Amino acid sequence: MLTIRRFFKPFQQKKDFPNIFKETIRFTTYMVELIITEKPSAAKKIAEALADGRPKKLGGKVPYYELKHGRNKILIASAVGHLFGLALKKKKGFTYPVFDIEWQESHKGSKELDYIKQYITLLKKLSKQANTFTVACDYDVEGEVIGLNVVRYICKQKDANRMKFSTLTKDELIESYNNKSKHLDWGQANAGETRHKLDWFYGINLSRALTSSVKAAGSFKIMSIGRVQGPALKMLVDRERQIQKFKPVPYWELHMTAHKQRNIPAHHKTDKFWDKKEVSKIFAKIKKEKKATITNVSEKKFMQAPPTPFDLTTLQTESYKQFHITPKGTLGIAQTLYVAGYISYPRTSSQKLDPKLGFKKILKNLSKQKNYKKNAEELLTFKSLIPNNGKKSDPAHPALYPTGVTPKKLDDRQRKVYDLIVKRFMATFAPPAQRETVTAVLTVKNEPFIAKGTRTLTPGWHEFYAPYVKLDEVTLPALKENDQITIKKIEKIDKETSPPNRFNQSSIIRELEKRNLGTKATRADILDRLFQRGYIEGVQITASKFGIETIKALEAHTPTIVDEHLTREFEEEMKLIREGKHEQEKVLAKAKRVLIKLLKEFKVDEIKIGKKLIKAIEIQREVENTIGKCLKCKGTLKRMYSKKNKKYFIACDTYPDCELTFPLPSGALIKPTEKICTTCKHPVVLAIRKARRPQEVCIKPDCKSKKGSDITGEGETCNKCEKGSMVIRRSIYGQFLACDAFPKCRNIKK
Repeated sequence: MLTIRRFFKPFQQKKDFPNIFKETIRFTTYMVELIITEKPSAAKKIAEALADGRPKKLGGKVPYYELKHGRNKILIASAVGHLFGLALKKKKGFTYPVFDIEWQESHKGSKELDYIKQYITLLKKLSKQANTFTVACDYDVEGEVIGLNVVRYICKQKDANRMKFSTLTKDELIESYNNKSKHLDWGQANAGETRHKLDWFYGINLSRALTSSVKAAGSFKIMSIGRVQGPALKMLVDRERQIQKFKPVPYWELHMTAHKQRNIPAHHKTDKFWDKKEVSKIFAKIKKEKKATITNVSEKKFMQAPPTPFDLTTLQTESYKQFHITPKGTLGIAQTLYVAGYISYPRTSSQKLDPKLGFKKILKNLSKQKNYKKNAEELLTFKSLIPNNGKKSDPAHPALYPTGVTPKKLDDRQRKVYDLIVKRFMATFAPPAQRETVTAVLTVKNEPFIAKGTRTLTPGWHEFYAPYVKLDEVTLPALKENDQITIKKIEKIDKETSPPNRFNQSSIIRELEKRNLGTKATRADILDRLFQRGYIEGVQITASKFGIETIKALEAHTPTIVDEHLTREFEEEMKLIREGKHEQEKVLAKAKRVLIKLLKEFKVDEIKIGKKLIKAIEIQREVENTIGKCLKCKGTLKRMYSKKNKKYFIACDTYPDCELTFPLPSGALIKPTEKICTTCKHPVVLAIRKARRPQEVCIKPDCKSKKGSDITGEGETCNKCEKGSMVIRRSIYGQFLACDAFPKCRNIKK
């Protein structure tokens, strides 16, 4: 910046001094400000919101924006996520433990991140033109770390202004800019940096230790485990052990179907009988009876409160429940909707909506959208709008809510998630639903049976959240005490106790949150990594043999690696850092002490651990390479590798006695399924291709199922409309059966 002396030189007389001061004031109030965003799309939104007129888009492949705002010039440029990553200061071979790390430009550690150079170069260039700096990254721990690293390593500043916003709408962005903080959120920054360093310390050192143990035992495989991944995997393995050890216990139930105007299902008051003699005696006494007496009828009305607003976890679980979209997929969709300005920031732990958000304004805007017009207008007639807030809160962001901005183009999955968010938002303001439960006692020879029905009397919030309200509506006919009704049948049902349910992608996210493992933003990624590394598999998540054996080895020798209590302790300490009640250095020093002790113990049993891990690896490879039974002989079909052709194929393991072979589907990752083709009885494999839904295919190339003939169900009368016939259709996901009366009938089958 030019000095004041330069302005004094042209003015020699006293009368000119007032002009000198005017010129000095004019100059010193003219600022060039650099605003740093986390993503290019956010830079565009902020530029359009703050510009006096239209912002200039400059820079070509790596764009930035230049605009005038009042008397100031503003430059807006973006990072593309983390421009810096942690790395060793000096590489000393494949040793552990290592702690001497520093922040480095991310592209230096990965060729795939080479594009990041352009963003760093641009930010360096623009920072030289600026004399004030503002961070406008996502207002969370990760966003704070991204902004901090740009400020200190590119802009060469110790601090910067900070914009805080939960939506990318024009009004909120202007308000955020006008009320920006003069400092970074150092609580978030320090907590975020601590998390990165903790994860690096644990991830690198533990992964190196595991890999070294396999090597020391005479084999080689890159192993990987992390600070949160270890405890998360143990949790899944423990559930798998419970299921495997479970021994079913027989029990019996007595069911009765009575009839008055309609069938009335009822069950014996005892519910579960554990004594076979007892249930058999009662059943023998009543099984031939034709009449039951109503000995009691009770009605209970209750109010069902509307749902609480979405935080990220409840959005992910509800999206999986309604649409089977994975938690990671839901987060990606929500992030896209946020960047487009349609919803608020999705990475929130809050279930609370603040009246300052302007509920009426949001509803007025939603009423302009055809799908929400009726319900939004009804809510606007209420004297007051009070959401049914939940208990959870977040210091950075409110619960998820729609901005009211009308979406322009949404694909099917985006439309579903957006609709879910809008309807959940409106439902939180709606009145409670009134429901009624009627319970009747039907007595047969002094044996009481219970019939129960629950129905909705006043829908209340159900109308606002439809079709996502999943409730059983069972209405009993009018019943009076001492009336006798007809018995259609009485049954004795043999049952067994069931093992614990496996986690699915929804319930595992809830469980991780309950145990305080990971964060709202990282849990889906942790789960994804466990899948990628072969530790877990399946829709109903199953710990693989590889995952089970890995945990078994770690538990036997270094149980601290998979100790969730220590991981949870670190999470609590990072929360205190964010609140300014703890210090980063103390937490990192503690982590180093723990790791040094742990890895010293590990080194003692390194070869033993390695041998157990090799066994786990071999078991996993055997499972992955076993395709099924050979129909030509008694052998087993295996996935083999041809050095000559440099590709995998399927062959019988009794070669050369049996020379049966099959090619593998090209361009796909192949996994065995244990399923058999219904057409030719050969094994079926799962073919996973990029950007496509996984497809189950028969290994036999000329199987008739692939040619679209002789498929079970083809030519049959449609069981839905009973007029059309089922014919074969094809899509990018493979073949399916559909009614030929489409679009009048939309019945489809696999």
